[in-house]
Amino acid sequence: MNTTNFNNAVKQYSQVGVTSGVEQASPHRLIQMLMGGAIDRIAIAKGAMERKDTANKGANISWAISIVDGLRASLDKNAGGEIAQNLDDLYDYMIRRLMRANMEDNPDLLDEVLSLLRSIKSAWDSLPKQLHATAG
Repeated sequence: MNTTNFNNAVKQYSQVGVTSGVEQASPHRLIQMLMGGAIDRIAIAKGAMERKDTANKGANISWAISIVDGLRASLDKNAGGEIAQNLDDLYDYMIRRLMRANMEDNPDLLDEVLSLLRSIKSAWDSLPKQLHATAG
């Protein structure tokens, strides 16, 4: 992750309202926090959608889009190669699905993006364990 993209990701996460520990977080931890923040915002948006609270639905979907866009911007496609390109494509897809969910009031689209983000986060969360196992 390059410094400019890392700083953009920090900025995106700070918009979620969680600032403690962000400056000291490792790049790995920051990505975990970003993913968790996006998941939280989408879940809040889904609740707002169910309550017909259009303002909160829109605000939380917008935050989630900003966070996912920050994750996308933080990708280092030179170092990450095909994996980074695949993630870029997936993040772009998620952003488009979130926008559509907002326009159509479609909770199924929010669930789809939640499922994708949870899968990526689960894999990301397992990385430290895998790195420790291969180092030991």
